[in-house]
Order: sequence, then C-alpha cells, then structure tokens
Amino acid sequence: MLVFVTVGSTKFDALIQAVLSADVLQCLQAKGYTSLVVQCGNSRTDEPVPNEGKTKMRREGVDIELWKFKPSLEEEYENADLIVSHAGSGTILDVLRRDKPLIVVPNPTLLDNHQQELARALSEQSYLLRSSVDPSELSQVIRDLVPSELRKFPAMDGSRFRQILDEEMGFL
Repeated sequence: MLVFVTVGSTKFDALIQAVLSADVLQCLQAKGYTSLVVQCGNSRTDEPVPNEGKTKMRREGVDIELWKFKPSLEEEYENADLIVSHAGSGTILDVLRRDKPLIVVPNPTLLDNHQQELARALSEQSYLLRSSVDPSELSQVIRDLVPSELRKFPAMDGSRFRQILDEEMGFL
C-alpha cells in the first residue's frame, strides 16, 4: 500500500521531518503501508534530493521515494491509498474529490492561520483527519485512521456558483 505526502509549492520542513521519522515510518509499516512517496518541494531533508529526479531509500521496512516538484500530482493522487498533506485548500479539494483518505497537517508558520481553520472545519465534518507536525501525534492519527469512517466529500455543483453570482449581480 502506498502513502503519498505533499507540501505543495511551499517549504514545510517540519512535515517532511515528521513523515520521515522512525516513529511515523514504523506506524505506517505496522498499518500495512509499504511505500512512501514524498513531494518535498524546497523542504530540508537528511538525504540530498536533486532538483530533477528523485532519491530512493528504505527505512523501517518502508520503501521511500523523495522528489521536489512535478508539473502535476494527478498520478500520485490516483495511485495513493493514503495522502498526507499540508492544509492548502487546492490540495485538499483535489484529494477529497477523489474520495481518498486524507490527513492534513497545517503549517503553523503561516501568518494568517488559514490552514488551521480550514483543517479544523473539514475535520469536524469528518471529511479528513488533521494532525500537528509532532511525529507522535501524526503516528497516533495514522493509527486511528479508519478510512470507512470518513465522509464522502460532496461532488462539485457548478450551478450553485452560477446561482450565487446571479443573485449578487441582481439577475434573480
């Protein structure tokens, strides 16, 4: 089983360090996850990651692949059995619309705390799970994950946007 981790286009050292910690890797292995693919962006890693290409290793019984950026993450989302991500709204929507189990880790270094607010709201509605960057908390969230207990995210309704726009413009 495959876990995909993404920090998006930002730098999020704490998330990368957490998912590569022995505690989290052991937890993933115990839950049956054998592969971990990490899009680390410009985050700091213990292993050098080339600007083009990837770095591969094996730790705690898990095969790990690290790379910085790709033009699209569609293939990774589709192949993953679990996704762990920063709490960016675009990434969250991309994953939830695929009906994939998602654990989000808000970046506490962002000034306006919008990731924390979005993660809290969607977690309270059982669409995803959230964690801090603390490896022991992330491990516990992974242990507690039961994908069937997460709610299916509603499909996009384009007519709703049109209706709001028409109301705001006075067409209705």
